[in-house]
Amino acid sequence: MRNRMVLMIAAAAMVLVGCGDGGSSSNTTTAPTTTGTFTDAPNSAPRDALPKRGTPSRDAGVTVTGIRIGHHPGFDRVVYEFGGAGTPGWIVQYTERAIQDGSGKVVDVAGASILEVQITGSAYPFDNGVTPYSGPDPATDPSAPAIAGVYRTSVFEGTTQSFIGVNADRPAFAVSTLTDPTRLVIDIATA
Repeated sequence: MRNRMVLMIAAAAMVLVGCGDGGSSSNTTTAPTTTGTFTDAPNSAPRDALPKRGTPSRDAGVTVTGIRIGHHPGFDRVVYEFGGAGTPGWIVQYTERAIQDGSGKVVDVAGASILEVQITGSAYPFDNGVTPYSGPDPATDPSAPAIAGVYRTSVFEGTTQSFIGVNADRPAFAVSTLTDPTRLVIDIATA
């Protein structure tokens, strides 16, 4: 009888853990790594605005080669495309001011809030031979109303820094990676 009671309590505890609301107090998240296309990243609306972190692969030496912006029901998406080796890590969080690493220069970012994107495991283009992103600064897309613009992709001490101007006051966001090719995906809630 006692063993049956212990098993029932253990089973109930496992069910309760599995039914959590996802509102973890931890600031560290491990997003799924998926192989696929632009639309294959998780397609559910983000749930929180807490800082997100991911760890680069040991062989990471990536350079941003492209930035894409798109709209999906319930969220807008920013995709950083990479060349180079490995998988990037990231630190993505809201900040009061956009301050450029290394120089301390303030970057003028449009929008109601600023999402700072730090891509770890980065390499200088002259170290890995990859041609860096040279598109517009800021990158914009009128079909994605949540995003005012994606600003700068400068590398400093193994980290690429970028800023996303967001048109709402700190909406929820999610971060994930994709492979083939390597991409960092940031989804920003619109509803």
